[in-house]
Amino acid sequence: MSLQKIDIYSLRNITKASIEPLAGINLITGENASGKSSLLEAIFILGRARSFRATNLKQTIQFDQSEFIVSGRFENSASQARQMGVKHNGKVCDIRINQQNSSKADLAYSLPVLLIHPKSYKLLDAGPQIRREFLDWGVFNYEHQFLSQWRQFKKILQQRNALLKKKQSKQLNVWNTEFVEYGTIVDKQRKEYLELLKPVFYEISDFFLGLENLQLQLFSGWDNTVDLLSILDKDLEKDLRYGYTHSGPHRCDFSVTVNGRLAKDFVSRGQLKLLMLALKLAQVKLINSVNNAAVCLLIDDLTAELDLSHKAKLLDYLDALNCQVFMSTTELANFGDLSKLTNYKVFHVEHGTIKSL
Repeated sequence: MSLQKIDIYSLRNITKASIEPLAGINLITGENASGKSSLLEAIFILGRARSFRATNLKQTIQFDQSEFIVSGRFENSASQARQMGVKHNGKVCDIRINQQNSSKADLAYSLPVLLIHPKSYKLLDAGPQIRREFLDWGVFNYEHQFLSQWRQFKKILQQRNALLKKKQSKQLNVWNTEFVEYGTIVDKQRKEYLELLKPVFYEISDFFLGLENLQLQLFSGWDNTVDLLSILDKDLEKDLRYGYTHSGPHRCDFSVTVNGRLAKDFVSRGQLKLLMLALKLAQVKLINSVNNAAVCLLIDDLTAELDLSHKAKLLDYLDALNCQVFMSTTELANFGDLSKLTNYKVFHVEHGTIKSL
């Protein structure tokens, strides 16, 4: 599965652009503020209907324009060509697949997009929410039943928290039962996914780093030695006092440890970034193994953070990964030695204009 054509209208500094990328590696060059990140942002929007650079899509509309449009033609795993597009007029987001109104979930299933950028190291250095999002995106793309179960759990959590805020403890029993039912399902699917991710992560980490005693571990959001219903009973007084549920899958987290210590406290900043890179590449490889090279990988200026040897390793790995990659930097030389790549295409961006070299 890969994008065969991308059309962009009135997004940031890109007035109008159309490119035909390769199914493999696509290298994007250009000076700072030329529009490289805007191109990657457009592809991200095409797969997620949201931006990684702005909280609201309205902010991405080009100045003096009323809307942006990003559309693409892609080939699915059955070698069938399909059309997809996202339009935003400042108020409403219109999503179409094959001219049919579609949802964000439909878009995400059609074009799974994973982003790596210079701040991605926060995956292992920031709070748990970013790790839950990373984990759930992987489960979402690996197990298609996960989304409906996760949505149901979120609704139950909201109902339970609303009752806690109103101190209506007598009505909690009904919601507790459903909270445990769907919470256990969500937790089980996360655990199963992480167990599949572990060996892939360890293999890629060894390729880039060679760290010993590396462990990837899941924390479900409560003590798994005690059943969740008992935990809710135990937390009842605290939950009522603060007005929200303290334990459950919504508090899930995972950790990467080296020699029993959190990686962020043990390894260098450079090694932490390589561990993040290994995690994300492991997720791509795992999802592609079941969805036939489905993931579109976006790498925004990561080469600036890597030395020559690791740049070469990254290019070697991406070349063998068998998925569509878009990778940006200021100058082509920053990618390192390209002679070993089997097939790649270069695009140059200047003042929002994109040209194929």
